[in-house]
Amino acid sequence: MQHVLSQPGEAITVDLTFQKYTLANGISLIVKENHHAQSVVVRGHVLGGANLDGPERAGLASFTANVMRRGTTRRTFAQINETIESVGASVYVNSGRYLTGFGGKSLAEDFELLVEIMADILLTPTFPPEEVEKVRGQTITGLKEAEDSPRSMAGRYFRELLYGLDHPYGRSANGTLESIPRLSRDDLLAFYQQTFHPQDGAVVVVGDVNSQAVYDTLEAALGQWQPGHPPPEIDVPEPAPLAEKVRYVHAMPNKSQADLVLGTVGPRRLDADFYAAEVGDTILGQLGLGGRIGLNVRDKEGMAYYARTSLSGNLGPSPWTIYAGVNPANVDRAIDLIVAEVRRFRTEPVNEQELADAKAYLTGTLPLQLESNEGVASLLLESHLYNLGDDFIARYPDLINAVTAEEITAAAYKYLNDEVYALAIAGPYT
Repeated sequence: MQHVLSQPGEAITVDLTFQKYTLANGISLIVKENHHAQSVVVRGHVLGGANLDGPERAGLASFTANVMRRGTTRRTFAQINETIESVGASVYVNSGRYLTGFGGKSLAEDFELLVEIMADILLTPTFPPEEVEKVRGQTITGLKEAEDSPRSMAGRYFRELLYGLDHPYGRSANGTLESIPRLSRDDLLAFYQQTFHPQDGAVVVVGDVNSQAVYDTLEAALGQWQPGHPPPEIDVPEPAPLAEKVRYVHAMPNKSQADLVLGTVGPRRLDADFYAAEVGDTILGQLGLGGRIGLNVRDKEGMAYYARTSLSGNLGPSPWTIYAGVNPANVDRAIDLIVAEVRRFRTEPVNEQELADAKAYLTGTLPLQLESNEGVASLLLESHLYNLGDDFIARYPDLINAVTAEEITAAAYKYLNDEVYALAIAGPYT
């Protein structure tokens, strides 16, 4: 099937034909043939991630995923690397807040080898003790580097303030300097054996391949994966709403810059007003060097080195944030300006030019993403995860262009707040 992605003044025709299959164990497979490139990209996920850690075991899912690639019943870590690198391929496993992702890239002629190694990693990891300790050391080094970064620490404490440590969004998905040393190889092995499951899993393959051959290869490699344990529960709880403004300052006196993160709980990806919030966020803190926030806080008033916003939308209610890097002497003034912009955004409709620019930006980036196998794979996997429909990519421009100024104001008023919010500051500020 051919779909037309409409843009102002032009029409871009993109072949969005793909095939859908279901493996014997229920894993969904989506295959998009692209014979213009000789490579193939694999993207996939299974349910479960940092949401299964619990407050006392923060970082367990991430630690487990990182060690899975370090050895299987058939190959050592060195052999995995040697085999993959010999054909110029790549393979990965990583963990997010609610999903564990996996995949890789290779030349089309090496696709079966890529799948073989990926299946080894997913189905038969051995968690070698020496590799557990190596990954532990690397993780601790990364956490120490994060603790030396005002921006990282502001983000960490912001999530703790907004969600609390009992909520999956409130904890560090990478763990802490207290939790990672306590996790044992047995903890990692048990987490894998009790949570990794194919139910509701998905794999997307994009590249110079034949769809039926891809199905046959994946069915042989993954279709018989049937663990003896039930699939994990991935309920996404609602966070307790803030009753008042909450603020935390993490003093870092040896730094020259203070970083702040301010925000509230935003929409879920499937909420009806997500697209209004997405267009609104583009206006508030994305266009140019940071939208309205960047223009007024950074450019006009000179109160920040950078100032932008972020809205992701997720399985759960992820945050709608404003973040800035500020001279410590300007922190209070920068906060006042940011809060004033939020107040204005909640009460005054955006103008026609802002709305047109935001829509053009969001719809204009879509064809660029469709130019690469990686971009197509990511979009197809996202569409599947959120059940957006087989024609989502084709409909996306219409969804964005249908957003009105009034809908943006309503979404901003619903989710943002200039009086009740979480604010974390890290740096040489008291």
